[in-house]
Parts: sequence; structure tokens; C-alpha cells
Amino acid sequence: MQLTGQENLPVSQALAWAALNDTEMLKAAIAGCESLTPVGEHEYELLMAVAIGPVKAKFKGKLKLSELKPPSSYQLAFEGQGGAAGHGKGEAQVRLETLGPDSCLLHYSVVASVGGKIAQIGSRLVDMAAQKMAADFFAAFKAALLERHPPALAPEPPPAPQGAWQRFLAWYLGWLGRIFKSPEPPRSR
Repeated sequence: MQLTGQENLPVSQALAWAALNDTEMLKAAIAGCESLTPVGEHEYELLMAVAIGPVKAKFKGKLKLSELKPPSSYQLAFEGQGGAAGHGKGEAQVRLETLGPDSCLLHYSVVASVGGKIAQIGSRLVDMAAQKMAADFFAAFKAALLERHPPALAPEPPPAPQGAWQRFLAWYLGWLGRIFKSPEPPRSR
């Protein structure tokens, strides 16, 4: 199975890199993730519930980051066992590209293989499930990014500079207003 794509992220490359290395943020964005625990430098254990077609299982797996080039890219190797449901393993390339001060593009490429009951349900169903998992992950990840780093409100544009005519007109109308100002009503005692 191969899966490639790109996602526009509404934060700077540095903030996206930090989020991609934040286990709590990743755990919240991965559907069915029950735990994501560091077990060494750039190594994690993962426990998640997965449903692909009629096959539902809890997978226990390992993730390992390598070829880290902060804040732009890394490689992720993964493997998981789901008991009678089967197993899976693969690699992913993740690369961030700066688009502007508050946005970047995440490129990803995944190559994976599955075995056991999962492999028996057919590659088309497995591919569709993988695409849905990726879409769900990025939707949740973007929502978490926006919650953690809300976009800055655009500042009010400065008032247009006034020419001599506008300054004179403003002065003249103010002067007329002071001359023709209605007298104050008498105060009652």
C-alpha cells in the first residue's frame, strides 16, 4: 500500500514541527489512539483500536523517528501487531515546506504492508481505510493547531492621510458646529 499527499497547515514551520513531535497532540489527533508512550530517544509505543471493514482489533505497535532534520523533515518507521486480526509495518517520509510566516505545507509519503485477516479483506478496502485515517488525522491535527495557535486578527488599516482640502473641510465644519451650536436649555432649580 502507498499513500502520498500534502496538507496545508495554518501555522509556521517551527510550530508545525513542534506539534509533530508533541506526543499529547499526536495522541489526540490519531483516531482510536489509547496511548502513545516514549520508550527511548525518538521511539514510542502505541496502543490503538482499529477497524478496517469487518476486522476490528487493538494494535500494539512501535514507532521510531530517524533522519531528523529539524524543523523540516524526518522518517518514521512503524510496526504493529493486532493478534488474530493481523499485523502491519511500513515507513513514512514527512517533510515541511514554509509557505509564509503563518502557514506551511506538510508533504507525506507512506509505504506499508499488512498481513493476516486485514490482508484478506482486500487491498482496495485497506487503501480506503488508510485514506480515511489520514483525512481524520489531519482534520483533528489542524483543529488542535488552531486551538493551540489561533490566527492573529488582522490589524485595522491606518486611516488614509488627509490632504489639505480634507483638513480644511474638517476644520470648517467643526467651526460651523461651534458657531451654530444650540444654546443649552435653562437649568431648573
